[in-house]
Amino acid sequence: MVRQARQSGLAVYSEIEVASWFCEAPVVAITGTNGKTTTTSLTGHLFKNAFEGADRNVIVAGNIGYPLSDYVTEARPQDVVVMEVSSFQLDHIDTFRPRVAALLNVTPDHLDRYNDNFSEYAQSKFRLFENQKEGDTLVYNHDDDLVRGFVEKAAGRRGLDALAFSTTTEVERGVFLAGEEGRIIFRIHGQEESLMLADERAPSLRGRHNLQNTLAAAVSARIMEVRSDVLRESLTTFEGVPHRLELVRTTRAAAPGGDGAADLAVGERAGTGVRWVNDSKATNVNAVWYALESFEGPVVLIAGGRDKGNDYSTLKPLVRQKGRAVVALGESADKVMRELGQAAPQSEQVASMQEATRAAQRLARDGDVVLLSPACSSFDMYDNYEERGDTFRRLVLDL
Repeated sequence: MVRQARQSGLAVYSEIEVASWFCEAPVVAITGTNGKTTTTSLTGHLFKNAFEGADRNVIVAGNIGYPLSDYVTEARPQDVVVMEVSSFQLDHIDTFRPRVAALLNVTPDHLDRYNDNFSEYAQSKFRLFENQKEGDTLVYNHDDDLVRGFVEKAAGRRGLDALAFSTTTEVERGVFLAGEEGRIIFRIHGQEESLMLADERAPSLRGRHNLQNTLAAAVSARIMEVRSDVLRESLTTFEGVPHRLELVRTTRAAAPGGDGAADLAVGERAGTGVRWVNDSKATNVNAVWYALESFEGPVVLIAGGRDKGNDYSTLKPLVRQKGRAVVALGESADKVMRELGQAAPQSEQVASMQEATRAAQRLARDGDVVLLSPACSSFDMYDNYEERGDTFRRLVLDL
């Protein structure tokens, strides 16, 4: 239907475009290949804490699961909309103009939709800020070479107010880490302000990728006049999002001939047992890289699903370094076994999630992490990644 409309010369608009025509509240829009759901949820958390007790509402919508059109008639000028935006939604915008646009990263994904052309996919992401004007702000990842190069050229050419975030470099304008202790520093409007130590973040924000997400959310909220004391408190209380590095359960490691399913007793030595982590939202290779990078101990990786043109080569060094085993399932199981199975000491191909959890239970040892981080979409076996993650969670709790 959409193809026919376009071939007939009819305009095709995405839901976020149409909803934006009627939205009176300022919009903070967030996109990226990875991290956008966590960053959107975290940014919404920061605003909700800031507006507590005031006559201001926070609407969290978009690709996160709640369409903006469900709420747009309720949005008032004093409210704030925080939106997760996908490339699919950006493909069909015309005038969509966020007050703050946050671009987290761009790495290969959904190439089956974009003619196996990474440049086409990247250009779709960059549409996030194509309609921004004076008074708007573009927040971007200084550590992503592709993003930095494109944004800085576009900002210079169009006079955009661009603020960088970086975990490695002291930026002229934006937010960065300073000193060996890793202190978060704002450098905005000609002023420098220390926020907090990065290690003071909530446990749900562990990992380098979540540090980038934290910086993006914090600076987006700060330029919308959320006070630093609110930011500090909120960043220590964020509980995370389901299906993204979600700890499901910690069990005893399996003994030879045993099932290892008993939960650890309260007071047992920290670090013992097997941690089961649901990362079903990791639907591309880069998301799995971030997940593996977050854990120090040996990992039993459950991966596979509907492949989107994945190149697993970037994962091989981490699998060699941290992998206890690889368990492959779904349509791409053969490819996962071929590409990653040889990088781990053990590997096993299975036909279902139930078989995957049973295999992981046999293979995991004390101190290991069993990580469901598929690198693929779920549509070969499930309606969405939530159903896949819910199934994994249920099976793990039933072990």
